Amino acid sequence: MPELTHRHTFALPSHCKQLQTFDSVSSLLSAYRTDVPVYILGGGSNSIFIEDFDGLVLLNDIKGIDVKLGEDGVRLTVGGGENWHALVAYTVKKGWRGLENLALIPGSVGAAPIQNIGAYGLEVGERIEQVDVVSLDTGEQFSLSQQECEFGYRDSIFKRPEHSRWIVTHVHFFLPSDIAPVTQYAELDALSDPTVEDIFNTVIAVRQRKLPDPARLGNAGSFFKNPVILTSHFDKLRQQYPSMPGYEVNATQTKVPAAWLIDTAGFKGQCKNGVCSYQHQPLVLVNQNAVSGKAVVEFAQAIIESVETTFGIRLEPEVRLVGKTGLVTL
Repeated sequence: MPELTHRHTFALPSHCKQLQTFDSVSSLLSAYRTDVPVYILGGGSNSIFIEDFDGLVLLNDIKGIDVKLGEDGVRLTVGGGENWHALVAYTVKKGWRGLENLALIPGSVGAAPIQNIGAYGLEVGERIEQVDVVSLDTGEQFSLSQQECEFGYRDSIFKRPEHSRWIVTHVHFFLPSDIAPVTQYAELDALSDPTVEDIFNTVIAVRQRKLPDPARLGNAGSFFKNPVILTSHFDKLRQQYPSMPGYEVNATQTKVPAAWLIDTAGFKGQCKNGVCSYQHQPLVLVNQNAVSGKAVVEFAQAIIESVETTFGIRLEPEVRLVGKTGLVTL
């Protein structure tokens, strides 16, 4: 059976019945099967195979970067199989502002809109103009506008169960020429009149300082989403925990850092059966010779239950856990 251990950055030992790469829509449709479970994989940075997959894994290798320069800015059409950080580095080298805050996020371009990746004050959905898609059920190719993608916090229309067989083939980005730098995040706020390179390099430095390198220590980045709760609930918690951070989302909702919740619940640096909450960033679970996928699930569930008992807040996974026949929920 083909090995998947090095196909996902958490690097749990795992296999699948069949593994195929596609570099075009036609090769995707030719490889697709309806008689077995199918999972589409990009860079593997947001998927954890917790057991052997009893089906076909398809690897997105659609490449290419098409550039159109205009008076209003730069438009890029990028293949879903391109490496995300390489794309960001390419735009920075060209001097095009717009994606630099999202430097060093692992994964592929095709996965970026699905998860609506974000960091340091920016979400990729803000820079996406259109996403090209193919339906595995019908073979139909179509495009969705930014609005039709229904981007939300680590969310999009592509994560809806009824659209699980929509595959992202290309992503269209628009980087306006008059775009302002995004520097609201703490480490960036200290920069004075920053260039594209200044922000790019600072983000890389911060991420390298806080986050483990998947090439050295297996992980899938942020394991949980930052929960958005009612401001009334946040205000009550703040009375008990005066140092509890929160960020206003709107008039009635507040976003709370999951890392603070996990740390305060006592999990930072803790390990069980080879799965650990990273000592420098408790939001990241790491593989310290994990004994099994079951160990990952049990440790994550322990965190969820403890946080919910302590704060009345239920954490939701940001990563996708893949079991024998498909996605697994906690």
